[in-house]
Amino acid sequence: MGISSPGIGSGLDIQGIVAKLVALEKQPLQQLQVKASGLSAKLSAYGQLKSQIANLQDQAAKLGSTSSWETMSVKSSNAGAVVGTATSAAAPTAFSMEVSQLARAQSAGSAVFGTGAAVGTGTLKIQLGAWSKGDFTPEADGTAVFAPGADPEVSIDITAADDTLAKVAAKINAANAGVNATVLRDASGERLLMRSSATGEESGFRIQATDDDGNNTDGAGLSRLAFDPENATDGLLLTQIARDTLATINGVEVKSKNTTFADAIEGLTLTVAQVTTAPVEVSIQRDTAGARANITAFIDSYNALNNALAAMTRYNPADKSAGTLQGDSTAVSLQSALRQLVGGMGAPGGEFGRLSDIGVQFQADGTLKADATKLDAAMAKPDALKAFFATDEEGTASDGMATRIKDFAAGMLGVDGLFATKTKFIEGAVKRNTDDQQRVADRASRREEQLLAQYNRLDVNLGKLSALNAYITQQVTQWNKRTDS
Repeated sequence: MGISSPGIGSGLDIQGIVAKLVALEKQPLQQLQVKASGLSAKLSAYGQLKSQIANLQDQAAKLGSTSSWETMSVKSSNAGAVVGTATSAAAPTAFSMEVSQLARAQSAGSAVFGTGAAVGTGTLKIQLGAWSKGDFTPEADGTAVFAPGADPEVSIDITAADDTLAKVAAKINAANAGVNATVLRDASGERLLMRSSATGEESGFRIQATDDDGNNTDGAGLSRLAFDPENATDGLLLTQIARDTLATINGVEVKSKNTTFADAIEGLTLTVAQVTTAPVEVSIQRDTAGARANITAFIDSYNALNNALAAMTRYNPADKSAGTLQGDSTAVSLQSALRQLVGGMGAPGGEFGRLSDIGVQFQADGTLKADATKLDAAMAKPDALKAFFATDEEGTASDGMATRIKDFAAGMLGVDGLFATKTKFIEGAVKRNTDDQQRVADRASRREEQLLAQYNRLDVNLGKLSALNAYITQQVTQWNKRTDS
């Protein structure tokens, strides 16, 4: 590989000369780079606007949802005893509620078994249902009567002679018979505790035992785990009766198999947690707090978008600075369209015509501000506000304001909308700019090669001429010396 030293023959600064000429060739590159920076800033700006338009769409969708204007709230004078939730099907009302009994499951326990002792073999048949006639304890009057429920009886075979209470409990739990079995150990031994999986008087259970020893009433073997007072079989001792929650609403008795009343009043679900000693006052009314929060969120979203557009399209003559989208017709048109849309009419024919009618007004800088007093007064008319914001007539001029803004935003955010189109246009310009920069760089590189080649040839020729000049000078000097002598 040869070593090149441009200028060594002529003494010229060839590298410097070529560098300056190539720099002139690259001058268009600087303008293209400045343009590229501007295009990148525009892409970022439109990305920010797209995000804010999407947020405005979300807030408008909340205002345009009829359910957001039909939300009901439930208030209780004793939330520790009674609470509730209401759907839009509930009507505003008020009533008094008293709770006299809470639902609970049936529980029963066995006598003490020796720790790890065998229980006996046979079959346990478990049936869910309701017990009636007193509390079917030995002290109760009358005979206990069991009414089987809809679920079928479940049979559990205990076949191993060494099955302990723990193994029996495991088999009961695995059978999914609607009861839970637990083994309790203490200093005296082990007990089997049985409890209904659910609460309510229909979750009571009966356990019948078929003992392999042939005697189901002798208090030995598997019959020690039976519970059937209707047939005088009480191997397990009742510890808690299954019962419903009992309450009154305005003096009328209601009951539930658990602690929830879902059907007593249309659209209302009440949950009780304790027996009351005094009436609990419950009221149902429109929940305007959520709707008002939606209005505030919409104002904040619009103001953020307005301020972003104002900053991006501004021009400051004092320092001659301009926003990223200053002079961009698309951004200016968007700003104007939004102001007209928000400042326009709501659904025609309603009590409220414009945002200003509910206390939301434009400020000098284009932002929105709510007058708290006037908005409070408007919130007392939720149906009128729902009509103003949420009326939806399939995109007609009768749409509510929030519906129109939501649809407008959806159009801009669509695959063929403003943002997709503008982004595609700018990205195309970025690609063309990148290609132009590459062409300028390639052209400058080729020009550098050409110039170096030309100046290298000049350097060689000048070197030859310099050598010839030195030779001639030498010969002339010698000739002059001979002539003088």
